[in-house]
Amino acid sequence: MTRTALAGLLIASAVSVVTLQAARAEFGRVPAAPAQTAVIRSAALIGRAALSYRPLVADVYWLRTLQHYGRTKLSKDPHKQYNLLEPFLDLTTSLDPRFNAAYRFGAIFLSEPFPDGPGRPDQAIALLEKGLREQPGKWEYVYDIGFVEYWWRGNFQVAARRFQEAAGLPGGPSWLGPLAAVTLAQGGDRRSSRQLWRQVRESADADWLVKSAEHRLAQLDAMDQMDRLEAALGQASLRLGRSPGDWRDVVAAGVLRGVPLDPTGVPFVVRPDGHVGLRRDSTLNPLPTLGGRR
Repeated sequence: MTRTALAGLLIASAVSVVTLQAARAEFGRVPAAPAQTAVIRSAALIGRAALSYRPLVADVYWLRTLQHYGRTKLSKDPHKQYNLLEPFLDLTTSLDPRFNAAYRFGAIFLSEPFPDGPGRPDQAIALLEKGLREQPGKWEYVYDIGFVEYWWRGNFQVAARRFQEAAGLPGGPSWLGPLAAVTLAQGGDRRSSRQLWRQVRESADADWLVKSAEHRLAQLDAMDQMDRLEAALGQASLRLGRSPGDWRDVVAAGVLRGVPLDPTGVPFVVRPDGHVGLRRDSTLNPLPTLGGRR
């Protein structure tokens, strides 16, 4: 048997075994821990067996990562787990240390809070730091770390420092400097958050990321609307001499012309505590928390 054929056989065998164990764990036929351990311990073996085919095998594991993330995200199981996500991403980037999409999209997958992801911004930053060790001048990874610090951790000063650092690297875009200044001065407010997500939308190279940015921007718009509607409730209270029970009272008081709708077309609600909220079936739920406020 030639060396190439032997390498191909070893790769196919290793990929099949690990994928089968991961699939069995994912569907609950065996405990998840042994499969996860198999994935981690197989990285060095698969790397040696792959020889010059390491990027190809990395593609295989990247597809497996997408399958695991997508299936888990769509699952209705309240106890679902993304326990294989980080091991698969680590394996993918170990096989191909310059796999740009695995680092950048993988960080987003890891950061998303449950149930849309595992809610592990720490793992996302660790993954991006791993990428920076391979490509120290990659401004995109530094920017992505700042993004995770800003949006998921609320570390605005750290985020601003990362944005400024990325701006100084070769190829760093001109908009990073102003973004760093706004983040440092007004980190956590909707203005800086809106600017951040607009840049994500404009620079995104995947449709789902564009949609994600548009979703976040719609949430920020809804929060602005809710502030204005809170003021409208206050005006209606003064005119009625009591707190409005619903939007019909506000319309009757002459403050609004009709029931207000959120950016997706779903009516806002007047909550029992007298504040404005989203209806339960609105796809904008749950709203983010910025600077300690909704």
